[in-house]
Amino acid sequence: MIRGSASWAGPVRLALTTLFALRSSAYSAGGSPALWCAISPGSLRKSLLTAVPSDCAWATTQVSMSSTLHIKSRSPVYPGSQTSRFPVPDDRVKWETEWPEYRPTVYTAAAVLAQPEWADPDVGSFCPQFNVLDGLVDRRSHEGEYRVLDGKPLNLRGRTGLTGRGLLGRWGPNHAADPIVTRWKKDVGGQPVVNPRSGLPLLQFVSIMRKDCGEWAIPGGMVDPGERVSLTLQREFSEEALNSLAASPQQRALLRQRIDKLFSSPGLQVYKGYVDDPRNTDNAWMETVAVNFHDETGDSVSELPLQAGDDAGQVTWMDLDSALSYYASHSHFLEMVAKERQAHW
Repeated sequence: MIRGSASWAGPVRLALTTLFALRSSAYSAGGSPALWCAISPGSLRKSLLTAVPSDCAWATTQVSMSSTLHIKSRSPVYPGSQTSRFPVPDDRVKWETEWPEYRPTVYTAAAVLAQPEWADPDVGSFCPQFNVLDGLVDRRSHEGEYRVLDGKPLNLRGRTGLTGRGLLGRWGPNHAADPIVTRWKKDVGGQPVVNPRSGLPLLQFVSIMRKDCGEWAIPGGMVDPGERVSLTLQREFSEEALNSLAASPQQRALLRQRIDKLFSSPGLQVYKGYVDDPRNTDNAWMETVAVNFHDETGDSVSELPLQAGDDAGQVTWMDLDSALSYYASHSHFLEMVAKERQAHW
């Protein structure tokens, strides 16, 4: 993966739109007495997807959507395996709810146990500092402190029916970044296309089809240890939507110029926090920062040929529309972009 020297330093403003509750997110951690200690999040490689800034100057307001229960994090069969979760009904999700009969399945994928560079060792063989910046690994959560019980962090949204790390590399939060790149949809004459039902203009965003599940998604990826989220956003978009890794030096220079122009514009931060992801476990979960970069005039990335790379199967400009289905909580991020930009949803 290339590490472009260009870094995005444009200011990011928070969406003024009401932050809609993620129907696929969940509750705030509570529970039995536990050690309050530093966090051990994870930055599993991008193929595991979607972010948390450590030293950026973005908006400081923290988004927390704790009024709803996570759903995808309790999917019956854990992705990429034949492992079944212990069934967790809605009224047993919260850690505060006593449940002596709870017997979660224990599972960590062999690829994680092999200890690649993006994965932690097993708890007991090392001493992570939870809820703090642990060396280069940011083990803090966007949503505040989480509990640590018997040396392991507890999912701050509640039970998932499975302990261990599953496919996730870090104990605790695994941080990702989701760049939402948009433009106005135009007809052959260059005029904005308006939806006849809503009377609002149509937005399009760069969407990739994930190879692991075949769903359309925002081209996001994991934040490397010590990496600024602003760089992650730019790097992931370049690699997944423009296939910059396979570009020639001349092509890469053009990509860099266009990408720099877009990512130097003010970004709109639409979400920061927990993601209801099917890979989540009781001890490891996904968090992300989703930022919208809008090509208002259509003269930056809109003119570049999209080419799937890295973890993407396909890539295209896709209309923002509530009738379409997107990966994980991405539809909620896109809805907020549409509302903020007064576009059709």
